[in-house]
Amino acid sequence: MTQVALGMPAPPPVTLAARRPTRQLRVGAVGVGSDHPISVQSMTTTVTADVNATLQQIAELTAAGCDIVRVACPSADDAAALPEIARKSKIPVIADIHFQPKYVFAAIEAGCAAVRVNPGNIKKFDDRIAEIAQAATERGTPVRIGVNAGSLDPRLMAKHGRATPEALAESALWEASLFAEHGFHDLKISVKHNDPVVMVRAYEILAESCDYPLHLGVTEAGPAFQGTIKSAVAFGALLRQGIGDTIRVSLSAPPVEEAKVGGQILQSLNLRPRKLEIVSCPSCGRAQVDVYKLADEVTAGLEGMEVPLRVAVMGCVVNGPGEAREADLGVASGNGKGQIFVKGQVVKTVPEHRIVETLIEEALRIAEELEPAEEGPPTVVVG
Repeated sequence: MTQVALGMPAPPPVTLAARRPTRQLRVGAVGVGSDHPISVQSMTTTVTADVNATLQQIAELTAAGCDIVRVACPSADDAAALPEIARKSKIPVIADIHFQPKYVFAAIEAGCAAVRVNPGNIKKFDDRIAEIAQAATERGTPVRIGVNAGSLDPRLMAKHGRATPEALAESALWEASLFAEHGFHDLKISVKHNDPVVMVRAYEILAESCDYPLHLGVTEAGPAFQGTIKSAVAFGALLRQGIGDTIRVSLSAPPVEEAKVGGQILQSLNLRPRKLEIVSCPSCGRAQVDVYKLADEVTAGLEGMEVPLRVAVMGCVVNGPGEAREADLGVASGNGKGQIFVKGQVVKTVPEHRIVETLIEEALRIAEELEPAEEGPPTVVVG
């Protein structure tokens, strides 16, 4: 069988922006900082003390492309479960600590890959930084200073009147300076707000003021639709400036959806190798096929395929043929039929009712022929 030369066009040499130079961290096996790829994070919604349920959700997140996972630790039972979870998880586990400083030490002792602390609501946090820095240094455990607009230190709220960008950045930089006084610099910083404009400015201030890696997030972003838009615009604005080393899309949705959206945001900016991508038109009066139905069926038919594919669903003969020719696999449809393209060449014409099954058949053939070590994903266009 003749090998079909496939491969999505390489990203242009000009990227969004050079990464902001930062210090480098190791969060378990994952490198964090400007020398490493941007990582996708999410957080489990299970009761951490339920080890089996938590590990199951971590496995689902891992399969969805999550690089690092955070688990809540509000109780002694949760803290007791951390060693087993950290040991059995396939991706690094960060313990999320609020209110009780004793759980910071429990998480470090448990072997968690990192600890996230919220200085705004941990009792007398500043008084314990020397002990935390010593324990984290001894175990090689990084610390994320996670400032949140909803739990900002009362002193800063009084000073600034509300959770302004300046207040968020000041809180994080103050805590980082206290760690630095004890010679501890394995820090990652986040300053989250539900307003993308406030959040972006807070991170810009941080980027100008320190060289610590930054974890991006719009907190309480909302349901899936609203939260995806908020996160995408905020991350895009910052990544365009080279700001951001890890991301978490916060959604009122299952954690797997957070990981998927985060991965897709990075893929769309050429910051992560692309996988399945649907490029489809919004349809118009020229369309001669049901674009929405066709796009949905092709997406469902290709779901789970590991070979990266770009699928563009076009509904008329104006742009369809051109889009299909630019792809590794595509269909230009109209007048009750579809022309199937492979790498710019028409290989067959099929009735409209066979477009979806033919595309899936061709996609499976491409997946079998694609060399495992070949670089660059193939592209699929439906037009």
